[in-house]
Amino acid sequence: MRLTSESFQDGRPVPDRCAFCTPDPEQHAALSGNRSPQLAWSDVPDGARSFAIVCTDPDAPIVPDDVNQEGRTVPADLPRADFHHWALVDLPADVRALDEGACSDGVTPGGAQEPPGPPGARQGRNDYTGWFSGDPDMGGTYRGYDGPGPPWNDERVHRYVFTVYALDVPALDVGDDFGAPEVLAAIDGHVLASASVTGTYTMNPALR
Repeated sequence: MRLTSESFQDGRPVPDRCAFCTPDPEQHAALSGNRSPQLAWSDVPDGARSFAIVCTDPDAPIVPDDVNQEGRTVPADLPRADFHHWALVDLPADVRALDEGACSDGVTPGGAQEPPGPPGARQGRNDYTGWFSGDPDMGGTYRGYDGPGPPWNDERVHRYVFTVYALDVPALDVGDDFGAPEVLAAIDGHVLASASVTGTYTMNPALR
């Protein structure tokens, strides 16, 4: 399989319009366009009955002490973990592309509960759900695509890995309240092929 995007080139920055936040000279961060990127895949194997899409940032800081703190930075060598930005399943087998903005167009404080997307597809919660837990303005269950919004003081440029999986089942048994970890567990043994494209993003003005 091959996966491409008209929104960004593999290994190059995700545009601000597809990010959750962009740098702000006064507040450090401001909500952005949050448009899901255009994606297109080809060379799909015979027997594919559905697709799943997962977007993961593998560069999220494990220790939050320095995150977005004035006068401090998040060291580039700090241990990192996965932060999942998108989990989409049951994408019909005849779909070969998603237009930019098809699954998200703008930030919904508290999280989109019924995000847009192709008929028949389902979108799970992303990790902004935990990140904003307890926040009176932003807290809630975030579903569908929510784009990059890394710490504005991080010394590392974050990567955003979009992966499309061709599956041999028409639907995944992940229940209703699912996220990327449940998707990745459910597709085990059902992946006929996969393809990825990686974008980068930073909120740190010194790295842009």
